[in-house]
Amino acid sequence: MGSRGDLTDAQWERLKPLLPMSNRRCGRWRDHRQVINGVLYRIRTGVQWRDLPDRYGPWKTVHERHRRWSADGTWEQLLQRIQAEADAVGDIDWDISVDSTTVRAHHHAAGARNAPPPLKKGLRTSGQDRSDLGRVDRPAGGGGAGSEALGRSRGGFTTKLHLSADGRCRVLSLVITPGQRADCTQFKSVMDKIRVPRLTTGRPRTKPDSVSADKGYSNRQTRRYLRKRSIRHVIPEKADQAAHRVRRGSSGGRAPGFDKERYKKRNTVERAINRLKNFRAVATRYDKRAYIFLGTVTTAALAVWLRS
Repeated sequence: MGSRGDLTDAQWERLKPLLPMSNRRCGRWRDHRQVINGVLYRIRTGVQWRDLPDRYGPWKTVHERHRRWSADGTWEQLLQRIQAEADAVGDIDWDISVDSTTVRAHHHAAGARNAPPPLKKGLRTSGQDRSDLGRVDRPAGGGGAGSEALGRSRGGFTTKLHLSADGRCRVLSLVITPGQRADCTQFKSVMDKIRVPRLTTGRPRTKPDSVSADKGYSNRQTRRYLRKRSIRHVIPEKADQAAHRVRRGSSGGRAPGFDKERYKKRNTVERAINRLKNFRAVATRYDKRAYIFLGTVTTAALAVWLRS
């Protein structure tokens, strides 16, 4: 008997043609559907890998598949391909929003050995050109907690998720950093990771119709970046910034435009965050390695896209 969080037949039919055919080591992979369901069960419930139900097969197989696909970017490439299919039928609302959320790290997430993450070649897939799908920006290994995207706070270790979401509350791009990292410092990285491939020919789409964000992103660098790319944006001005501009008089320039109706849609990114945190392994970080936790969050985002 399957779990209520397992892939449905319709979801499996969408995902099946995109999966790797062989692992280049010992022939064909173990049943993809069984293993992916095991990964989804663990991410949804947050249980230890050793406590996976027997119906998903050996827990080591499930864990190793998730680790490998997190290391070589397979999870992100699957997410991008599902996004490409949605964009091809006009199912993406490109009025996007950007925000971040802090994730409390379990104490078991600390203490990773100072060894770099495995750098593996991409896996062979059927029916797609992987050269258009991009790569995962994996944090460098070694060097303590900071290199594993673990930030220190009064309550312990934290990790911050920076993301963009479309108008239908689905994740378009993800970046992880230590928990103390300011939101505005990662805005460009989040925007640059938006990359939705075309199913036929042409460059991937990287430019949204508009962007909304809260006051944490109100600075010259962010606005200059958006103007350079000719992207309409709605970011409220901070009170001290407005006061400084007024004090400068005519040399302070004009107030940035602000569309109140458009800004009301910024809650879509907050709802996207809530969807991600319904997965317990996302709401609390248990993974020691940053690249594995990024794979965990990406898999959760993929599950949301498959259900929409």
